Amino acid sequence: MRLPRVLPVLPAIAVIALLGLPIGPGGEGGAGPADAVSALMVLYCGIRLVRDRRRPLSRTAAVILGLPVVGLAIAATGAATPGAGISGMGRYLQIFVLVPAAVLLLIRHRGDFRVLAWSFVGLALWQGAIGVHQFLTGTGASYQGQEIRAVGTFGAQDVMGMATVVCFGLICAVGLALGTTAVRQRAVAACCALALLVPLALSFSRGAWIATAVTCSVQLVLAGMRRALKVGAVVAALGVILVGGFGVGSAMLQERVNSITQVTDAPDQSVTDRYTMWAAAVDMWREQPLTGVGLKGFPEHRDAHASLALSAGSDTEGAGAAFRKQPLLSPHNMYLLILAEQGLIGLLALAGGWLALVVCGLRGLARVRRSGDLGSGTGAGAGAGRGLDCGLVASGLLVWQLTDFMYADIGGPSTVLTAVCFGLAAWWGLVGSVPRESVPVPPPVPAHAEEAAAR
Repeated sequence: MRLPRVLPVLPAIAVIALLGLPIGPGGEGGAGPADAVSALMVLYCGIRLVRDRRRPLSRTAAVILGLPVVGLAIAATGAATPGAGISGMGRYLQIFVLVPAAVLLLIRHRGDFRVLAWSFVGLALWQGAIGVHQFLTGTGASYQGQEIRAVGTFGAQDVMGMATVVCFGLICAVGLALGTTAVRQRAVAACCALALLVPLALSFSRGAWIATAVTCSVQLVLAGMRRALKVGAVVAALGVILVGGFGVGSAMLQERVNSITQVTDAPDQSVTDRYTMWAAAVDMWREQPLTGVGLKGFPEHRDAHASLALSAGSDTEGAGAAFRKQPLLSPHNMYLLILAEQGLIGLLALAGGWLALVVCGLRGLARVRRSGDLGSGTGAGAGAGRGLDCGLVASGLLVWQLTDFMYADIGGPSTVLTAVCFGLAAWWGLVGSVPRESVPVPPPVPAHAEEAAAR
């Protein structure tokens, strides 16, 4: 692929690529190189818009992407300190407003979208390969006394980082395999998706498993019921074969899978902690139902609302890091975190924008299917204007993220990828799925008018 074709989206590719760099052992998961480049990307888009002197977004896009600002501004005023309010508002604006808007503006057409989707797949393969190596060599994060948990370059301080990256890559690969025109690309994407199942399993992340299963099922249904049944049968058969070939890992995987159904009967300490923090978040919201306790207020109010069942923190070790007790500073549920810190106003603003993106994306998919724009052409470049694969990728990333938010929240180096995902979903729902013939074309300028202007 020639550089001029990817030059406009190169800043977004750089954000994705920088997450392949190793993170120092014992890092606290603050802002990293990818976050710095994302800020430069936003600055670049701002300068370009000022230079071009044009309205950057449609009215609908501006409303949907700008809606969270209302709740954030109110919650920032209620923060315990001005510094906490400013830093918390900056982080939320980065993830849910500025970076998504920048990605939307950088993407020119579906070809750019596909380049970013393949960038997700490439990063996932890289992190997944490191994770599998960690499992095989016993150099991963600690899990049940053994350093076998696949965490990629993110280390033990961010055990969900690699799982998130692998899930994004897997979803992009599934979308490309179901919708891309060229047979070779479909085959490569399908092979990548199957390969990424291994590091996903070795991440031992129950939340990532659930979100991925839900998302891939949705993608298959959106691509067609007949194909969904065929692919589902193949994946189920391969899953049995892969899990059966893991040896000692299969027993651990089976135990981890069984623990999903035991969250109410015999929950482990991590599940107990999560339920306790969920209850604490709800109590905070009841005290301040409209505005919440303020941005970054959950850690400060946690102990006053949590029961004695909450442990002091989670144990982290391995992958080059020494043993440490990692404090529990969030409820591990994005919706409850927003509800506790921003109240109903903040939750309605953020979740309302996400729901609008879901509706716009699904409408775009329905429009593509009705128009027959399914990528069924043949020959080199026949799928350049097709859109089913882009719609499946965008919808899948959004469904996965909104599902994962039920038992996870923002935090860690991989969070910037969430912003890129929202940008891809916003571009598809608000720009990419709109038929070209629906865009008004200015009338041609008469020849005599051109001559007069020249004179």
